[in-house]
Amino acid sequence: MTVESTAARTPRRSAGSKAGTTGTKRTRTTAKKDAGTEHQLVQLLTPEGKRVKNAEYDKYVAGITPEELRGLYRDMVLTRRFDAEATSLQRQGELGLWASLLGQEAAQIGSGRATREDDYVFPTYREHGVAWCRGVDPANLLGMFRGVNNGGWDPNSNNFQLYTIVIGSQTLHATGYAMGVAKDGADSAVIAYFGDGASSQGDVAESFTFSAVYNAPVVFFCQNNQWAISEPTEKQSRVPIYQRAQGFGFPGVRVDGNDVLGVLAVTRWALERARRGEGPTLVEAFTYRMGAHTTSDDPTRYRGDEERQAWEAKDPILRLRRYLEASNHADEGFFAELEAESEALGKRVREAVRAMPDPDHFAIFENAYADGHALVDEERAQFAAYQASFADEGGN
Repeated sequence: MTVESTAARTPRRSAGSKAGTTGTKRTRTTAKKDAGTEHQLVQLLTPEGKRVKNAEYDKYVAGITPEELRGLYRDMVLTRRFDAEATSLQRQGELGLWASLLGQEAAQIGSGRATREDDYVFPTYREHGVAWCRGVDPANLLGMFRGVNNGGWDPNSNNFQLYTIVIGSQTLHATGYAMGVAKDGADSAVIAYFGDGASSQGDVAESFTFSAVYNAPVVFFCQNNQWAISEPTEKQSRVPIYQRAQGFGFPGVRVDGNDVLGVLAVTRWALERARRGEGPTLVEAFTYRMGAHTTSDDPTRYRGDEERQAWEAKDPILRLRRYLEASNHADEGFFAELEAESEALGKRVREAVRAMPDPDHFAIFENAYADGHALVDEERAQFAAYQASFADEGGN
């Protein structure tokens, strides 16, 4: 598998869908949508790999070296390879579910590498690239989706909170933490990740209110990948998401989420604002989910190939490779070594998952209540009897 081949993967149908079933697809005219949004984007690297100037944000990446550029490329390639392996493992029955980040590598790596070690990160459940930047072992992520752990890492060891499944709730946690950081007088910032679908949640609006009123040092990073499961962004907001910040009294900015340099620059700017005591910022990374929402989803039911193909032409990894090659910042030897490294990573995580023990089926009854509960005890007994019935059938 080449490191870029997964960009063009056709999303697979979920196990529950029937071959030949044709639902009504909510397709959109991509060209029309882009025409109304491209001029609003902060972009430092075009899809063709050309560097463009930006008077406001160039200074935040002015000192970047060829080695650092190769590092960003390596991060994106390895993150995509890990993500592809996780998807395959789920299809083979090794994971219960997987939420792919395919297409969102630049948004996650650019923002993740903008953070400092003492900053604190609050993710959702798709921030595998940010987890990579914060030093979380990919095997820990897979253990959670296999059901053998509840996250697998100590949040305070990486300043990276556990994944959040409840949509949007982590923005409130991040705001509260940021308010504490401000009261402590610490020179650090907080960044909270969420998607365009989560932007409709009341928790997100409440966190915007509190962060603005208390001038909390938090960056709200929205990965607008165009689709909240099966609903397009137009069903979430009548205005671009970044403009919502105006109503709460703090700035918002939209950046090309497939441009790793642009994301790096904008996120650095927002984090520096927070550290200077200037309050929150909303960053909307305008990107695209090239795969399914999760492995239980079938995106062919609600979007067309034309739209996906248009975004594949803006692939974040390919555009940085073009820039590296045009600038003579990387040679074929670098790309060959990285290809070998990506295959080794895929093998390592695959072996790690298959070596994991089966999850404890009774763990779901633990820690439901601090001192136990009669109803939980009853449910545990019923489940034990249910499990035992399989052994009885096998004996007969």
